[in-house]
Amino acid sequence: MEEEPVMTPEAAPDAGLRAFDQHRRLLFGVAYQMLGSVADAEDVVQDAWLRWSAADRSDVADPRAYLVRVATRLALDRLGSARTRRETYVGPWLPEPLLTDDARGPEEAAELGEQVSLAVLVVLETLSPTERAVFVLREVFGMSWAEVAGVLDRSEAAVRQLGHRAREHVQARRPRFDTDRRAQREVTERFLAACVGGDVDALLAVLSPGVVLLTDGGGQAKAALRPIVGADKAARFLVAVSSQGLSQPGLTVRLVDVNGAPGVVVDGPAGPAIAVSLVVADGRVEQALVVLNPDKLAGLVG
Repeated sequence: MEEEPVMTPEAAPDAGLRAFDQHRRLLFGVAYQMLGSVADAEDVVQDAWLRWSAADRSDVADPRAYLVRVATRLALDRLGSARTRRETYVGPWLPEPLLTDDARGPEEAAELGEQVSLAVLVVLETLSPTERAVFVLREVFGMSWAEVAGVLDRSEAAVRQLGHRAREHVQARRPRFDTDRRAQREVTERFLAACVGGDVDALLAVLSPGVVLLTDGGGQAKAALRPIVGADKAARFLVAVSSQGLSQPGLTVRLVDVNGAPGVVVDGPAGPAIAVSLVVADGRVEQALVVLNPDKLAGLVG
């Protein structure tokens, strides 16, 4: 018996495609927040499309609720195996950075905002999968408790308890940050200039005394295997790495929005090679998150 062809967006009925496209950005956002991976989030959206295109949509009263439920469950299924892989990861694990500047549209950048900062996603990694789902749906996307309960097939009382616990956990661990984007950008520019210029003193002036530097090479790029704590150690490491890395021919440096905040992307001949995301508070860098793993840089193509 001949297999039926898999329905693609191009071949699907216009109404079904329009309904899916209307919620595509939301589905990507939910999956990315759940998984911290651009590639995995895109896979979840594709799988959600396949389920949507094969579903009897005459029985779907609320396409948004249906699709969010599908995407959340697909993300939960992936999260377990992803966490198993991270147990053997070489060095600190950081989420995949995502370009959120005007190249992806100001509306999308505004929607993503501070909630997708790499620092917040790192904190979300410390939640249980279900707590993370509740936090993302409720705190990030503003769904009602009834909607969250429907997505997860739990009672409202249960998801409220999970949500309260997750919110307290995140608030206790998320770093302080400046809300003034102009101040964030100014500090980022000073940070970049000091790194490029190899100026340790200038870096010390922009780093908080207790700054934490995390570098994610995933065993594929040279990186520190443990967090570097303290301005002096972080400054000397950054200058040493910059003098070696930024001196290579064919590199260009972009100051762009990475995960809803000013950041730095270094491009090589083959594409993005380094991404830097900073947490700025009181005019100084509290955290510097540097992603060098080439497998995690696809979301930074301009």
